[in-house]
Amino acid sequence: MNHIGTQYIETDRLILRRFELSDAPAMFDNWASDDEVTKFLTWPAHTDVSVTEGILSEWVPQYEDRAFYNWAIVLKENGPQPVGSISVVRWEQEEQVPIVGYCLGRHWWHQGIMTEALGAVISFLFGQVGVGRIGTYHDTNNPHSDGVMRKCGMAFQGVREKSDRNNQGVCDAAHYSIEREDR
Repeated sequence: MNHIGTQYIETDRLILRRFELSDAPAMFDNWASDDEVTKFLTWPAHTDVSVTEGILSEWVPQYEDRAFYNWAIVLKENGPQPVGSISVVRWEQEEQVPIVGYCLGRHWWHQGIMTEALGAVISFLFGQVGVGRIGTYHDTNNPHSDGVMRKCGMAFQGVREKSDRNNQGVCDAAHYSIEREDR
């Protein structure tokens, strides 16, 4: 494995880039303050932009860590403001499998944006970092995330009952993965 840190990625419609402290207002307005966006996430909606500023002040220095992967999702047609985020939320240490998580502002749902972003991150992790397998999961009550994973070629691995917790409480989690050879 060749950890190279969060690198700039460009797709047809998107730019995936490192977060900057100046992204706080857009992050707050576009997704972090929206209860509907954070419904199935593990962190509550931000109540004030200062919360978002605090999160970004933790993330930005972590870009020095070559095993830290956290992108702001920028829709090219919108200019430089981010509309969501995608990251390796943790590494399963024994197998060095990155677990990817993501969120997107409600205004940009159902437009294929997250599918495009996840596909780009999968390609980056396989091609640039050299991982052999990538995993992710979602609350079974969030079928749209299921669609994103399937469209990116991820294989359903099963449901682990009452195995996760989010803003809805304890939940069942549908797990997906993709192997480098399947890409």
